[in-house]
Amino acid sequence: MNVSERPTFDSHNPVTSQPIFTFPIQTAGDVQEVVSKAKLASSAWRELGYGGRRKVLLAWANSLTERIDECAELISLETGKPVGDAKLEAVLAIGHLAWSARNAETVLKTQQRRPGLLMANMQAKVERSPLGVVGVIGPWNYPIFTPMGSISYALAAGNTVVFKPSEYAPGVGTWIVKSFSEIAPCEGILSIITGLGDTGRALCESEVNKVAFTGSAKTAKLVAAVCATRMTPVILECGGKDPVIVDEDADIDRAAEYSLWSALSNAGQTCIGAERIYVHEKVAAHFTSVILEQAKNILPGAPGTGNYGPATMPKQLDVIEAHISDALTRGGKAILGGMKSIKPPFVEPVILTGVPEDSIAMTEETFGPIIIINKVADMEQAISLSNASSYGLAASVWSKRNGEKIASRLHCGMVAINSTISFAAVASVPFGGVKESGYGRIHGPEGLLEFTYSRTVVRARFQLPISFTSFKRTKFADKLIVGLVKTLHGRSLG
Repeated sequence: MNVSERPTFDSHNPVTSQPIFTFPIQTAGDVQEVVSKAKLASSAWRELGYGGRRKVLLAWANSLTERIDECAELISLETGKPVGDAKLEAVLAIGHLAWSARNAETVLKTQQRRPGLLMANMQAKVERSPLGVVGVIGPWNYPIFTPMGSISYALAAGNTVVFKPSEYAPGVGTWIVKSFSEIAPCEGILSIITGLGDTGRALCESEVNKVAFTGSAKTAKLVAAVCATRMTPVILECGGKDPVIVDEDADIDRAAEYSLWSALSNAGQTCIGAERIYVHEKVAAHFTSVILEQAKNILPGAPGTGNYGPATMPKQLDVIEAHISDALTRGGKAILGGMKSIKPPFVEPVILTGVPEDSIAMTEETFGPIIIINKVADMEQAISLSNASSYGLAASVWSKRNGEKIASRLHCGMVAINSTISFAAVASVPFGGVKESGYGRIHGPEGLLEFTYSRTVVRARFQLPISFTSFKRTKFADKLIVGLVKTLHGRSLG
């Protein structure tokens, strides 16, 4: 096929629906060619060592820092989010890049392990080795922050990376890879493939050594199933139905302000954003009145005019409409907005109260600027309802005295106490969920470890006069080893 005949797709400005860029739809053959080049580059990248990779990655972080405005404008163009929000996203991504570069050697250094008395003549150690080539499939809602959470840590650990950005934000993905190529010591360390679902599938079917995917739980299951045919391990960062718990002793004004931002920023298109709020009945009326008053001043619009942007993916409007409709039909009350709030491509803020727990608005991820507030009798009920979800990504707890206690009982991967989504900005802690929110972790030491495998090396420092691992083992040797075990463990009760 001639290059001119290659099928293509366009990315669009979600505010105007006008095409912005055109990219090739790469085939399975194209993908395998890119992966093969990444495999060839992996040896050179690995042999640079931690010091060499640190130097390259910090130079990249410096370059990205100098070009934040350029990056933010592009993110805003492809996603429709305000430029200020795009800058914040870029800043957080750079922070993770720098942390992974600076900490990889410390986290992944070889560890000496005690062999124990029975194996006292042995020296034991555990090495960490990069996997080889990592495939990263990124989302559209945070097109630099989210994929860089895998890319940065995979590169710092010594892997090469093949990145497939979302078809809704391929321009940002291409820009990321190009910016790295300008400082990379050789080709193939960080590569890009563009296309639709079949291109992503081809990446999963290729000879990559691990896949890091961010997206819906439905697609994640497909990714895991395809990767399973090659025994390719995966990291799955899926959606959430993230609860906010507001106790009676909470700072109500701050809880309302932060929860409002968490629910509405990025048009509600945040996997760790607030979707359902459980408020102690003693402060429910106060909390609701405060958040309602604040929300009246928040409106969507094009970058530069609105507090948040449009629905980046047009079909998400159908999901939002269905959730609002079901909530109202099932007895929920709209105290702000409603069905008429959907004004494509925008959705104005909607606040619902008294929504039944089995409504799809409460059980499925909405991914829109919708806030559901339900009052609870006490924190026991709030915890129980929070944990009833099939998701388990993140949560936020507002309490002056009971925050830690409540957080420890939540079935999710991340909790912010008296703050919102703060864990995403702390590079030293892991990011990820449980249940249908996925498995595996990015960020922090756990994120570096995810992109390596352990290798145990045990070496005999000297030979014992009695052999235990030989056909020449004697009855005396059997008696001796049993006696040692009885001495060491026979009286152990704790």
